[in-house]
Amino acid sequence: MVCPKENRTTKFDLIQEGRSGCLPKSHGKNQANHIKPSGRDGWRSIQSFRLYQGFWCFPYFLEGIMLAQERFNAQSTDIIVCSAPKSDTTWIKALTFAVVIRHHFDESANPLLFKGPHDCLPTLERMLDNKPDVREPGIPLIATHAPYASLPKSVHDSDCKIVFLGRDPKDTFVSLFLFAANRRPKENEPLSIEEALELFCKGKSLFGPWWDHILGYWKASLERTDKVMFLKYEDLLKDSVFYVKKLAEFMGCPFSLEEEETGVVERIVNLCSFENLSNLEVNKTGVQQLGAHQASNKDFFRKGKVGDWSNYLTPQMANRLDKIMEQKLKGSGLTFSCS
Repeated sequence: MVCPKENRTTKFDLIQEGRSGCLPKSHGKNQANHIKPSGRDGWRSIQSFRLYQGFWCFPYFLEGIMLAQERFNAQSTDIIVCSAPKSDTTWIKALTFAVVIRHHFDESANPLLFKGPHDCLPTLERMLDNKPDVREPGIPLIATHAPYASLPKSVHDSDCKIVFLGRDPKDTFVSLFLFAANRRPKENEPLSIEEALELFCKGKSLFGPWWDHILGYWKASLERTDKVMFLKYEDLLKDSVFYVKKLAEFMGCPFSLEEEETGVVERIVNLCSFENLSNLEVNKTGVQQLGAHQASNKDFFRKGKVGDWSNYLTPQMANRLDKIMEQKLKGSGLTFSCS
């Protein structure tokens, strides 16, 4: 479908309205018709959800993903850092960045001391900024929340690396609920945690269904061990030094024996710790610009704890979520220690 020249409607407008015109040519009519508006308004947050290629997404992010699918050309040196929302994306961004750039800066000049982790890595979802290349010079890292199946074809076809961080679904849900509540416009009616859980259990969450999102990367990590690394937040928190060394080796920048003996790994872990990052001035006062909306950097630092869901979910709510996840993950081999 080609829009007439006099029609100034953008893809973004059409996605917002749930219409399918003016999409990238590579998607075709069948995929274009699969953009469907949500019956509920995205947990009453900043925008309504749209369903595309089997996942729910805000229009702003969705257009960026579609543009990335059309335009992004993966290189063999790229490292795609992936996660479902509120799986401690901030932490995995900081860790991968600190590992990759450790030879570029003195420790006292590390950009993480002056920039939030989300400002250190470009994202596929922001392809709509119309940059010819989303990459930052000299840095191979690119972040995304996109499901594995919706990554650009060039990513699947190339030899680039993919790092994925997953987290216990109950902690993920609670973090997602609280983050959405903090960013809800004042004019929007509040959403109760019971209502949010109902939506989450039906698969309607940002970049959800959660189980489809996480299983896509899990299965890919089993099939392509040289290309996809699957990390669990709980494991990474329990033995950070061990997994950061594995992460560095997977990304092609292993620590030397001298670095290990002089404590470089431990210093990176400490630099990227919740306690350190959350107390940096930039993460107390800075903001993230997401389209027409803003999010404070401090909103990306809540507690960084395992099992905090128990302070918000009743036993009945937790049991319901456990049963759904047991059914959805059955036979995959994927489990979480907090489930």
